[in-house]
Amino acid sequence: MSQTTRKEVLDKLRRRYGNAGWEHKRKLLDQAQELLGYHRKSAIRALGTPEVERAPWVISGRPVSYEPGVLVPWLRPIWRATDYACGRRLVAMLPEWIPAYEEYERRIPGGVREKLLGASARTLDRLLEPLRSAGAGRALTRPGTLLRHQIPIRGSVWEEGKAGWLEVDTVALCGGSVAGEFVWMLDAVDYATTWVEVRAIWGRGQAATLVALRDLEGSLPFALLGLDSDNGGEFLNYHVLNWLQKRARPVFMTRSRPWKKDDNAHVEQKNWTHVRQNFGYERHDNPEVVGPINRLVKGAYGQLLNYFHASLKLERKERREGRLKRIYGPAQTPLARVLASSEVTPQTKLRLQQEKARLNPFALKLEVDRSLKRIASDRRARP
Repeated sequence: MSQTTRKEVLDKLRRRYGNAGWEHKRKLLDQAQELLGYHRKSAIRALGTPEVERAPWVISGRPVSYEPGVLVPWLRPIWRATDYACGRRLVAMLPEWIPAYEEYERRIPGGVREKLLGASARTLDRLLEPLRSAGAGRALTRPGTLLRHQIPIRGSVWEEGKAGWLEVDTVALCGGSVAGEFVWMLDAVDYATTWVEVRAIWGRGQAATLVALRDLEGSLPFALLGLDSDNGGEFLNYHVLNWLQKRARPVFMTRSRPWKKDDNAHVEQKNWTHVRQNFGYERHDNPEVVGPINRLVKGAYGQLLNYFHASLKLERKERREGRLKRIYGPAQTPLARVLASSEVTPQTKLRLQQEKARLNPFALKLEVDRSLKRIASDRRARP
C-alpha cells in the first residue's frame, strides 16, 4: 500500500472514529490494525488524535532573484548549443552567445537578458543542475615499445607558457569491439592556448597517423614546437620521429609514463568533450565517413570549438589548512588566448578575427548537427 493510500484510509477511519459509539470504535480499531498494521495502542493514538492543520508556508530569507521557471527556458537552448558547458565556462561565454542567439533565434526579454548576464557561475550551475546527466568513457591504447627508450618522458623540456606544445591522443570509434578496421579520431590540444584540432583516420597505422599529423599542423595558427603523446605505437615510430626532427627547426617529441593518464590530462579531457560527446561510442566501420568527418572538424566544428567555446586553465595550486586548492584563471576561448600570444603573427591574428566576425555560433551548431546526422546515416550504410 502506498503512502498516499495509507493516508487516505487513515483519514477516513479517523473521521468515522470521532463520531462512533464504543462498539463501533472497537471495529474501526480492528480495521486499522488489519489494514495499516498498527499495534492496538498505536491505532488508538492514530485514530483518536485529530489531524494537525499546517499553518500557511512562510517564505523567509532573501527574495529569489533568479527564478528557474523564468530563466531556464531561455538558458536551456543556449546551454545545449554550448555542448553543456559548466557554469564557470558558461558565464564567460554568455556575453557573446546571448547576442548570437538573439540574432539567429529570437529576442530575449530585457529582464531575463540582464539576469542571465549578471548571474554568477554558481547560480548558473544551480539553475542547470536538474538538466544535467552523467556519462562514461572508455580508453584503448596499443603499446609501442620500439622507440620508448629514445623518446623522453615529458619534464622540463616543455616551455609551457608558449603556444605550440601539443598533447595528442587517439580515440577509437569501435563500438566496443576492436576486431577489424574502423575509424580512429586523432585529438590534439595546445597546452598554452587550449586550441584544439581533431582528425579522423581509417585504422591506426603509422602512415595514416603521420598524414593526419601533417594536416593537423597545417591548420595550427602557430608553429609546432613540441608533441607529447602516450605510449601508443601510432606515435612512437620512426615515421613520426623523422618527420619531427628532420626539419630546419626540430620539434621536441616526448611521451607520458606508461599507465599514467594524468600525464596527458588535457587531451584526455578533450577526448570526451570534443570527440565522445558528439561522435559517441558507436562503431564507425565505413571508410566513406572519414572524408565527411574531416570536412566537418576542419570547418564548422573546429570553428565552434576554437572561436566560441570558453575553457578553464589551472593557474596554480595552494595548500590551505592541509587541503590542496586549485586556482583557475578566468574562462576564455582558445581564440582569445591565441590573440594574446606573442608566438602568433599579427597577420594570423587579423585573419582569425576577420573569420570569426563572419560566423554565428548557432548557425555553426546547426551545421554541425546536420553533418553529424548525415555521418551517422553513412556510418550505418555498409560499403
